[in-house]
Amino acid sequence: MSVLPYLIAGWLFLIGCYGMATSRNLIHAVGCLSVCQSSTYVLLLAVGYRDGGTAPVFSDITPGSRPVVDPVVQALTLTDIVIGATVTALLLSLVIQIAKRHRTVDPDELSELRG
Repeated sequence: MSVLPYLIAGWLFLIGCYGMATSRNLIHAVGCLSVCQSSTYVLLLAVGYRDGGTAPVFSDITPGSRPVVDPVVQALTLTDIVIGATVTALLLSLVIQIAKRHRTVDPDELSELRG
């Protein structure tokens, strides 16, 4: 097993976090959050990967004759993608409402939201 997928997942997460921390645009911040979440896709797929593994369809092979990848991790990754798309859509709709109400997408100019 290679360390490369774990390094790529960590790099994607750090790039997304850096973008969120330095962003002066709410749309850019939502995009950076999506990049952070894409690191979880890479991490989950790296955990379920097997060298020489095939698709987990057992109708044509006998169980135990060759390695297969983990189907649970693939299902979790698909669920993560769906949840990520939903969260991104929700956050972008909130950014649209903030832009309509406050006429800006710069978080520093939203003084009414400060506690």
